[in-house]
Amino acid sequence: MTGTAAIAALPKAELHLHLVGSASVQTVLALATRTPGAGVPLDPAELAAFYTFRDFAHFIDVYNAVDRLVTTPADVTTLVVGAARDAAVSNVRWLELTVTAATHLKAGIDGGALRAALEEGRERARSEHGVEIGWIVDIPGEQGLGAADATVDFLTRHAPAGTVAIGLAGLEPDAPRRDFVRHVAQARDLGLRAAIHAGEASGPESVHDALSLLHADRIGHGLRAADDPSLVAFLADAGTPLEVCVTSNVCTGVVAGPDAHPVAALAAAGVVVVPGTDDPGMFGTDLNAEYALVARLTGHDPADLARAGVAASFAPDAVKAALLAELGA
Repeated sequence: MTGTAAIAALPKAELHLHLVGSASVQTVLALATRTPGAGVPLDPAELAAFYTFRDFAHFIDVYNAVDRLVTTPADVTTLVVGAARDAAVSNVRWLELTVTAATHLKAGIDGGALRAALEEGRERARSEHGVEIGWIVDIPGEQGLGAADATVDFLTRHAPAGTVAIGLAGLEPDAPRRDFVRHVAQARDLGLRAAIHAGEASGPESVHDALSLLHADRIGHGLRAADDPSLVAFLADAGTPLEVCVTSNVCTGVVAGPDAHPVAALAAAGVVVVPGTDDPGMFGTDLNAEYALVARLTGHDPADLARAGVAASFAPDAVKAALLAELGA
């Protein structure tokens, strides 16, 4: 099962998708028109140029500029429903959507209102698009320990229905994974899992820390693990999945091109790799395209990638079982 139509037909779990980065060009333009002084272009061609990234740090700056356009609970709900609508085109049935609550709280959205907006979006995603959502509430690492504290406080007092994990993202060199051990442990005390970005814009040491100190259940990106053979062997033996976002890594300059991505070597060594879109509104991709790309690079059957994605998800057991049965597992 390798053709475009066959890939599109596969029921999928999307494990690596950021809410703000999922916003369509049309949605971003509408938000920018409402806030013309925010520095985000109002013209489609200019927005496309705005989404051309010099390096990873520049990408973070652009992402944060778009994030600042989200100022009301209604904006949040609109983004959630839009993410589900676009994911459904790739036959995503289970979507783990990463929400950076700290930035929305900083924008003045009350914690209770944010929870209600997310829950409304989740209900509409199910009823309008047939997509079940699980929330990953992430720490924007480069914003420091104050943002991490705000994230845990939100999870403690306002976690929306369907919350499955805490995440950690942002500029890895400016926010060592070890700085957030306490916050991830507090989230685990709430019964949550941990999906940690590491080895994206920093070396394999960030993956080591995510595994040994934060006890990550999954690693976001993790491509720089390929630089350490002992770490690759550990990931393979432990079965720790990597959420691999090839187009993202190319667009942010982390790798020179798809064929330079280490996903093939990681997969050949037995590491579990699961395709993700990351920020498809900014990178011009979707999950079908990422499946086709990873299948080409690794030689994996897309159906096997889909099964791996479901198995690696934080979905309820009944959801996993139904999807795996549909995939013939």
